[in-house]
Amino acid sequence: MARRPRRQPTPLVQDRPEWRQLRHPFAPHALFSDDEIAGIHAMALRLLEELGLSILLKEARDILAIGGASVEEDMVFIGRDMVEAAIASAPASFRLCCANPLRDLQMENGALLFGPGSGCPNASDRIHGRRPGTQADFENAVRLTQSLDVLHTLGPCCEPQDIPVHLRHYVLMQSQLTLSDKFPFIYGRGRAQVEDGFAMIRTALDLDEETFLNNAWVETVVNTNSPRLIDRPMAQALIDFARAGQVVVITPFCLSGAMAPITVAGALVLQHAEALGALVLNQLACPGAPAVIGGFGSNVDMKSGAPAFGTPEHVQMSIGTGQLARHVGLPWRGAAGAASNTADMQAAGETHMSLWGNLMANAGMVKHAAGWLEGGLTFGFEKFINDVEALQTIATLCTQPDTSADSLGWDALNEVAPGGHFFATAQTMNRYETAFYQPLVADLSNHGAWEKNGSLRSDERATAIWQQILKDFTPPPGSTERAARLEPFIARRRAEGGAPILD
Repeated sequence: MARRPRRQPTPLVQDRPEWRQLRHPFAPHALFSDDEIAGIHAMALRLLEELGLSILLKEARDILAIGGASVEEDMVFIGRDMVEAAIASAPASFRLCCANPLRDLQMENGALLFGPGSGCPNASDRIHGRRPGTQADFENAVRLTQSLDVLHTLGPCCEPQDIPVHLRHYVLMQSQLTLSDKFPFIYGRGRAQVEDGFAMIRTALDLDEETFLNNAWVETVVNTNSPRLIDRPMAQALIDFARAGQVVVITPFCLSGAMAPITVAGALVLQHAEALGALVLNQLACPGAPAVIGGFGSNVDMKSGAPAFGTPEHVQMSIGTGQLARHVGLPWRGAAGAASNTADMQAAGETHMSLWGNLMANAGMVKHAAGWLEGGLTFGFEKFINDVEALQTIATLCTQPDTSADSLGWDALNEVAPGGHFFATAQTMNRYETAFYQPLVADLSNHGAWEKNGSLRSDERATAIWQQILKDFTPPPGSTERAARLEPFIARRRAEGGAPILD
């Protein structure tokens, strides 16, 4: 009798093109009634009209004044007719173009895009401990993000603190454009740095001006300073990205009880108002510019004032944000997150709950989906790997189960006697290698086998995994050519002194 071939081990990182553009598998949940959502929206419009926003950039105030807003010093009062016009002009669907067209993304309600934990000043892993982020840490985070198809966009995972701020954006963009072919990110830290970033994308990808302006090649996140303030660099980013045809992800950071009212509904009023007010400026700068609204809403711990994530309020804020975004018909972003200081059960629980909140809410972009610790102060490499496990589980849920005649299993049911088992049926033998999701880091062995293999916890297993991914990493096709095109530009701009940030 012929011996069945030995099952080949599953590769550590699997090429999964079907994960490169996910769509939500479940209908969105509702926390509020339609009338209640209409009431929150109406109060947000009232806030913009009667209380207004403080906008610190004069250029932005001038644009809003020309568009019909009432301006008193730095306070801007925006009428609901202006909001309605901005909502009407903002596109409900647009394409995100990548260096590799096979990674292009469609951003719209119903899409599901994951991005890594970002904006962290520190990095952490079990080998080197917690430390200020370095260029090497950032580059490794880009390599890991590039390697996993379940992550769709890049981000400033951990900022390289060893690079001066006026030169840091060159490292951030060069790394993204040479180590990855996914959708990149630029910080909105002033016109000079933003224009450098745009120029690097055009140069690296060999784009003419028209092709760049008519397609979305990069995103930035605009955080309002809740409550009701838009600072100079954020206002300038709303203008500059719109005029360049690039994506602005408008993100009020409303922590209930601190920067927002202590009730979920009140926090949603503020978040929605700030998002709509920023959208008005963005659309006045260039009607039809691609924009994503939403927010990053949760609560604080009222004993310490520290941010909390994965809480019931975080989930409720996510669901309410989704309802408000669908009310105005625009694509939106949510966020996962963890307040835990290490990659422990608390971190996993907070991230999993917040991910499910975004899944229930049908968030289009889910930021901070892998690696985020300490409320964004640290990017954790073991945390990143364990979070990817959760994302890959969600991605598998996005695949419709097989309902073919064979999948219904009549022959297998007929083959097995009562009290028997299905291990050896023809259906099982034909399907067993690909039947189920194969974990990246989870250990499904029994206790004896687990002890024999070293009794490793999931964070300990994750260390070996991220190290192996980095060891096996190969830059994407075209990276050498992109690097060669970038080098003269970066050398020239460094010699000219780089670009200061706008404070």
